[in-house]
Amino acid sequence: MKTSTSGVSLIKNFEGLSLSAYRDVAGVWTIGYGSTRYHDGKPVKPGDKLATREQADALLLNTLSQYEEAVNYYVKVPLQQAQFDALVSFTYNEGTGALKESTLLRKLNEKNYAAAADQLLLWDKVTDPKTGEKKAWPVLSRRRRQERDLFFSVSPNQIPV
Repeated sequence: MKTSTSGVSLIKNFEGLSLSAYRDVAGVWTIGYGSTRYHDGKPVKPGDKLATREQADALLLNTLSQYEEAVNYYVKVPLQQAQFDALVSFTYNEGTGALKESTLLRKLNEKNYAAAADQLLLWDKVTDPKTGEKKAWPVLSRRRRQERDLFFSVSPNQIPV
């Protein structure tokens, strides 16, 4: 599966656009729509700039493929498009390792779709780079609720059993 236009829009909405490199709330150098690496795998570094929104779009779509591949690889049960989009948004934000090791994935692969979706809500914390403490982050809480809502936006007769 590939991320739909509405899935890409969800990611763009929460990541925001910056043509100049910046440190995100966790202290990671980021550019464009939340990209931490370039097409060639090199990390974003201070002083990096993108010339246009089109470059940011291209970077997002290119790097998005690795997160789509992770969801396609690790999820062993059927998904509807909205469910796939929600999981790609989550994985793009948290990383492929988070998905691979998560209770969310285990519950999903057990075909417990509702419990898996509820697991999204638990991933609302950011590690403060100054203290190392995990803190709930309001924007992340809102993102997880929207991902969960998207996951459940398929009609009940479309949810695989």
